[in-house]
Amino acid sequence: MKDRNFNTMGIFKKDKLQIINFQSYGSANRLYVRGRAIEDENIDLDQKGIFNLMQNTWKRFETDEIRNTAIKITLSNGKSVQGTTDDDGYYLIDEDINGLHDLANDEGWVNFELSFTDTNLKREILLKNKFPGEMLIPSEHAKFGVISDIDDTILHTGVVSSLKWKVIINTMFKRATKRRQLDGASDFYMKLHHGKTGDEANPIFYVSHSPWNLYRYLQLFLKTNNFPKGPLLLRSMASFRMRKKNDEKPQKQREISNLLKSYPDLPFILIGDSGEKDGDIYQEISTLFPGRIKAIYLRSVNDAKRMARIENLFVDFKDIPFLMVNKTKEAIAHAKDHGFI
Repeated sequence: MKDRNFNTMGIFKKDKLQIINFQSYGSANRLYVRGRAIEDENIDLDQKGIFNLMQNTWKRFETDEIRNTAIKITLSNGKSVQGTTDDDGYYLIDEDINGLHDLANDEGWVNFELSFTDTNLKREILLKNKFPGEMLIPSEHAKFGVISDIDDTILHTGVVSSLKWKVIINTMFKRATKRRQLDGASDFYMKLHHGKTGDEANPIFYVSHSPWNLYRYLQLFLKTNNFPKGPLLLRSMASFRMRKKNDEKPQKQREISNLLKSYPDLPFILIGDSGEKDGDIYQEISTLFPGRIKAIYLRSVNDAKRMARIENLFVDFKDIPFLMVNKTKEAIAHAKDHGFI
């Protein structure tokens, strides 16, 4: 049974409501916003101790969603857009709105405010029902975008370990602020973000198979380790339970395809690891979107069988610059040689 706070009379006290915004991406005329409405579980990401870390992990996945409720997005110019959460508390608002570019800062971020509009909730709401949100519009100075995996690409995870035990242990027993990045990764990404001229503001998109429940955890890891700020695109827990159709593409591939379709004039660099299916996905993406991929970087993993498969997969891959990355300095040198940084 879920832990609850009790008042002095022993009656259950309900948690306050909140709206979480997942940093997303749009364009000068497209508002594309995602997030989730859930009860506040009072998760402290700075807590120490095994018990507290395990409790936080439980709270991340044992969420109480606010289902099928009305919400509103209010832009800084006063315009507003209505939306509704689904059965799992998620919302996706995809609207055509002119003039969004005028609301963006120098890096391309558009700030807005989210709020509940359902007067029947009759529940205490955090932050006076004013929740911050933001969405990225790539800068007009951007020369390319970067789409990067997270696990074992920039974050030591252990996705190739037997039964994924390292993933479970790392997530449950390590604070986000104590997780290690792969050596030099944030420096490489900052160089890609600034580009060859130093002021390109090339957008960075982080795509992972991890569930949205880990959004704040991963967001804190990226911030703590000085990675460029960028949309973090994850998946719902429900998708883990759903049986995939034979012709259905992986979630990561669908997210990448959506990005390339959203920015038809922007080429992309793809970064992943050799442990899972990144190589297969990136090859297919380069075929489906000819001329759009500038380079592919795959991190080496400590698994001889998987490495041999990737090397064989790319043996005849000649049209797009490709590098198997053992150390980040190799990727930096390669990017300099090709004029990316």
